[in-house]
Amino acid sequence: METFAFITIILLASILQTSTGFGFSILATPFLLLLFKPTEAIQINLLLSLIISGALIVKIRKDIDRAIIKRFVVGSVVGLPIGIMIFLLVDLNKLKLGIGLLILLLTIMLIFKLRMKQSKIRDLVVGGLSGSLTTSIGMPGPPLLLYFSGTDTQKEKLRGTTLAFYLFIYLVSLIIQVIFAGTSKTVWISSMMAFPLVLIGLYLGQVLFKWINQHTFRIFTYIILLFTGIYMLLESF
Repeated sequence: METFAFITIILLASILQTSTGFGFSILATPFLLLLFKPTEAIQINLLLSLIISGALIVKIRKDIDRAIIKRFVVGSVVGLPIGIMIFLLVDLNKLKLGIGLLILLLTIMLIFKLRMKQSKIRDLVVGGLSGSLTTSIGMPGPPLLLYFSGTDTQKEKLRGTTLAFYLFIYLVSLIIQVIFAGTSKTVWISSMMAFPLVLIGLYLGQVLFKWINQHTFRIFTYIILLFTGIYMLLESF
């Protein structure tokens, strides 16, 4: 039963990540936490997300906004060490409660047409938030997703820019996690077992991306954000 659950989680999360540029950690991490210890679940998520981003980077490089990426990276340099401190010192249930409430509030505001302008300062702040969430709970996606949705970013640019940023953020976060929280054989063996599933997900996700229009993409975004917020609230209790 656990093996079937693992296969299903990785396959669906890989398809989602490939087709939208986000979603692997948002979908996979909650369920991986049911099968593995928190440190193992987060590190498996980081490893597999890194593989997906690396596999797609050449194909999506034309869609990357390099100026935004640079500011995201600068902001994340501040957020990454803050995140690992939170992971090691703070009650993660309280953290999830706060993040879950914030995600739900902002998603509802987006659904009711809250929009914002993209700016250099906001890029830095979003990068910092994403970095801190990556090393603390292994989920860099929500700040990026909320920001890009609020600025009405086209799906190609969203996917390309997000995946390129993930390539940096996941690699650095994995190194920080291993150094400060340690690792285990389970992480690496499970990731190797999941590799063929990720390849299948990469192919199916690419097919799905071609069929998704901008309106459907936005609906996908809201559903994923609502799912994330509700899940984090339930987990915190």
